[in-house]
Amino acid sequence: MRIIIYTGKGGVGKTTAAAATALRLSESGKKVLIMSTDQAHSLGDAFDKKIGGEITKIQENLDALEIDTLSENEKSWGHLKSYLKEMLTIKGNGGIEVEELLVFPGLEELFAMFKILDIYEQKSWDVLIVDCAPTGETLSLLKYPEMLSGFMEKILPFKRKSAKIAGPAIEKITKIPMPADNVFDDIEYVMDKMQRLQALLSDKDTLSIRLVTTPEKIVIQETRRTFTCLYLFGYNVDAVIINRIYPARAMEGYFSKWIERQEDGLREIRESFSEIPRFYLELQTQEARAVPQLLALGRQLFRDTDPSAILFKKEIFHLQKEPGCLTIKIFLPFADKGDLDLKQSEEELILSVRNETRRFPLPLECRHQPILSAQYNEVYFVIKFEA
Repeated sequence: MRIIIYTGKGGVGKTTAAAATALRLSESGKKVLIMSTDQAHSLGDAFDKKIGGEITKIQENLDALEIDTLSENEKSWGHLKSYLKEMLTIKGNGGIEVEELLVFPGLEELFAMFKILDIYEQKSWDVLIVDCAPTGETLSLLKYPEMLSGFMEKILPFKRKSAKIAGPAIEKITKIPMPADNVFDDIEYVMDKMQRLQALLSDKDTLSIRLVTTPEKIVIQETRRTFTCLYLFGYNVDAVIINRIYPARAMEGYFSKWIERQEDGLREIRESFSEIPRFYLELQTQEARAVPQLLALGRQLFRDTDPSAILFKKEIFHLQKEPGCLTIKIFLPFADKGDLDLKQSEEELILSVRNETRRFPLPLECRHQPILSAQYNEVYFVIKFEA
């Protein structure tokens, strides 16, 4: 099964690109499911059809689904949430709105992403197209497995067995109720699913991400930053979709200056993503809505290319032995040298780019070895260790 995730800055047309891709694939005979994880669902608007939390048939070989985040939320951690609510109510003496405290930013999106894993494990479709939230929200979920693991360990340090043995005494002294078995079930369920989801998202032979952009400078800059962050976290971007290109024939007279700006933007995209397959879509003369228009867009966008193929795959973390040293190269395009920060612990490298941090487990040969040098050459971050 193939999984393709579409994301981009809000308003660039990622839903349209995702829907057009799904229709193009279904036309080729592949069985496709298109799913929206964005809380502001617009798949139904794109297909001009009511779509909800149940799988809806769009046409032959194509189904659609808009994730109900509240339902997935309760399904994933309902018992744990109730336990935390009980603890916060005791500690807050009823003075704080507890429900609001239990709304963790990005958590609903993470649980919606669990649905990707469920669908993948069902194996009922050939391709899953995911219309994801705007890039900022999409990136936030990449950090959640590590963050939530730490939260679980600090807030709920009890083991199931010890809670049963010492629980009554602790409860009597602290006045805090001990978690029941179903709370531990939720913790194990969430942790196991996060690990499986993370493994799936990192599987470059199954899943890839496609960035949708427009030729405007501000959008290109966000696309470049997103590309860097995705590679920092080990995710594969295999294509860039450039949407809303103004045809020259439509930009005469009053709008002529826009053509110059657009050409600058398109040149920057070519230079920035020279290795990545790029697909271009002109601004349409009518709203891209409903199956016929979206199918025409899909044909125009991909032409003879198979949209389900892995269109690009780059090795992110590379170790090579050299005389007197070991070198690690990390693929990190578009990063600003001044934004890079590197730390070394015994068994891992901690690399930060602005406010994004990734931990790279060190190969055995590099552990406990001092760093000789660290240089960024606009594409790779090269770290040399003493051999």
